[in-house]
Amino acid sequence: MTTLGELAQIGTKLSPWAHLATVGADGAPDVVPVHPCWEGDTIWVMVGMTSVKARNVQANPNVALHWQVTEIGDGLEIWGTATCTDDPATKRRLWTGVFDYDLNAFAPGGPDNSPGTGFMAITPTRALYLAQYGMGGAQRWEAR
Repeated sequence: MTTLGELAQIGTKLSPWAHLATVGADGAPDVVPVHPCWEGDTIWVMVGMTSVKARNVQANPNVALHWQVTEIGDGLEIWGTATCTDDPATKRRLWTGVFDYDLNAFAPGGPDNSPGTGFMAITPTRALYLAQYGMGGAQRWEAR
């Protein structure tokens, strides 16, 4: 068993991109690429508050993230629950210092002048890292 912090470091090294899986009120799954960033034990994703992923999380908070598998087959999947928020204090806090890219490229109005822009907070509940598709070992984590 490993720590969530160790898995966060692995994910960051694998790729800046992950695929986010959500399920809508109609039971249909949806998968989209996202650029997740960590703040402690929380994974944050910038979202449009009316996007499919945000609407799906309102209907069903269970999500999964899968970091892109490397050429040798290393991959990370994290399951958890998500909520979306667009409150100004959270937006200001996350806008600088948490994300490793310029959020203004996607919402030029900044945290105070970007209506419809918010953030998804993902609280991990379990994780699995497979080295070389599992042939190189597996590391698991589960919330207690």
